[in-house]
Amino acid sequence: MAAHNDPRRDILAKHGLSLSYGQAFATPEHRHHRSSMAVNLPQGVTLDNKGACALIGDSTAHNVIAKQAGDLSLRGFLADYYSTPAHWDIKTSVTRVLQALNSWSHSQSRHLVEGSYVSSLSALVLHGTEGHLFHIGDTLVFRLRGAEFEQLSCDHVTELGGYRYPTRALGLDGKLNIDYQCMSLKQGDLFLFTTRAVGGTLMPSDYMQLIRIDVSDLDAACERLAKAAQARAAERGYGSGQFCFQLVRIDHLAEEDAENSQRLNGRLPVPPECAVGDRLDGLLVEAVLARTAQSRTYRVRDARTQQEMVLKAPSPELSSRNAYLEHFLLQQWVVEWVHSPFVVKVIARVRPRCYLYYLMAFVDGVTLSSWCRRNPRASLDQRLDIARQLIKGVQALHRREILHQRIHPDSILIDTQDQVVLADFSACHRREGDGHRSAQELARQVGLNEHSAPEYALDIDVGRRSDQYALASTIYWLLVRDLPYALKPHQLRSHTELERMIYRSARAKNVKITEALDDALRRALDPQRAQRFRRLSEFAHSLRDSHEPTTNTPSRPSMRWDSVKLWQGIAGVLLLLLLLSWLWN
Repeated sequence: MAAHNDPRRDILAKHGLSLSYGQAFATPEHRHHRSSMAVNLPQGVTLDNKGACALIGDSTAHNVIAKQAGDLSLRGFLADYYSTPAHWDIKTSVTRVLQALNSWSHSQSRHLVEGSYVSSLSALVLHGTEGHLFHIGDTLVFRLRGAEFEQLSCDHVTELGGYRYPTRALGLDGKLNIDYQCMSLKQGDLFLFTTRAVGGTLMPSDYMQLIRIDVSDLDAACERLAKAAQARAAERGYGSGQFCFQLVRIDHLAEEDAENSQRLNGRLPVPPECAVGDRLDGLLVEAVLARTAQSRTYRVRDARTQQEMVLKAPSPELSSRNAYLEHFLLQQWVVEWVHSPFVVKVIARVRPRCYLYYLMAFVDGVTLSSWCRRNPRASLDQRLDIARQLIKGVQALHRREILHQRIHPDSILIDTQDQVVLADFSACHRREGDGHRSAQELARQVGLNEHSAPEYALDIDVGRRSDQYALASTIYWLLVRDLPYALKPHQLRSHTELERMIYRSARAKNVKITEALDDALRRALDPQRAQRFRRLSEFAHSLRDSHEPTTNTPSRPSMRWDSVKLWQGIAGVLLLLLLLSWLWN
């Protein structure tokens, strides 16, 4: 895998961090190298938040898709790591990315007849004046500092049938054990990345001597290492193995700026209360869309580009509540990370911000509640089309392990083309490590409503089926303009009250609703979470297959009636002919 850099093999960041690197592969003829290496140093705010990365991945020689496994692990890491929320620290971000990559690789490998997506991986994140090393498997990372040559990674290998295999690797098992260490960085530090194949060839003194012949050209230094390793392997009868080397040197470290670092890590001040006509970072406030206890939402226009957008900021009263401000940053990440036509899009800021907020695309539309008031005679087919779009939007969140927790008619927008857009993420919660209690606390803090699942009021585990309940309750309301239960779930006080929740048939309120559709809603709205559909896709499938278009229903009785009249007519003609034959005789 090619590294991300310019042809000079040296990268200078605007904020002072400067790196140089070199790479070399040594592969026998008629064979493809199975190792992957990469260096990435972004610019601007991304660099300050996430730092630079240097990685190496390697799979076993007996894996027929070894190169694909290594490439996918590196590409996946770089794509996902730089997409994690800005307020996550380095360890949290990398750990969650590696866990997700491991789950994907492990699940995909089970479907392959030959080969697997199993690979060793070492990732070094350079952030500020610290280096964060994450290691899985048998790849090797060394540091050359002055006269010291130190191995930073640990060997996790085992002997089996005369071969050495990693006991830890990405995708090897459903659970992942990651080696992690944090170290201070110094200008001039050299980091060497290589693979287990080089074992038994070069000694520490060889590395130091070959690198220091000419440290101005790190590509040439890597080439020297590769050739020396091949020659040493041939001398010792190891055969012509696959060798790869990557050198990364810190040419300059950024100076620490505490105030600037604080601003770039999501701790910008909360904007003051705004009114129509006010300006904020070059944005003109044209309308106040919402004021709640947690946030402010404005329709704004960029004075330079005239682009119309929606600005969302924390409430000024919450400027000292760090827990909520962290969640506000997660909201922005949800909008950036989830790509779906049914989820509002985030607008990237070109100019630097002085306040904490994020921008979304302006949706020219109304809430689902307003749409129903304006379209009281909308057909059942139109309403079910909105329901199907809404399900797709919630599925897009669930695929990213995000619970919405606030699905109701006023949190859903319908644009002028009758397309559904989810735009309210005030209670969204990522289902990783935080537990269900923090999700419940957040939902309660934002506020429960008549469409919230019973488990939120009763302190029972919440999950995707909780969103399913709120989704089904909203769809039920959309179809019949009423609630499925006389007893409101968010007002429950004890588990025994669940027995008092008696489902009110949607078919009894709208005769056009089929029994199958009513049964699908009944199941998704079961007060007991375990009795609902196991997956949201099953609910979507039931909605699609349980409704017959209303245009086809009248034709069946009329066809049956015409058939009866036809046979009655034929019988009458035959009877008449029989009587005439008797009279004739």
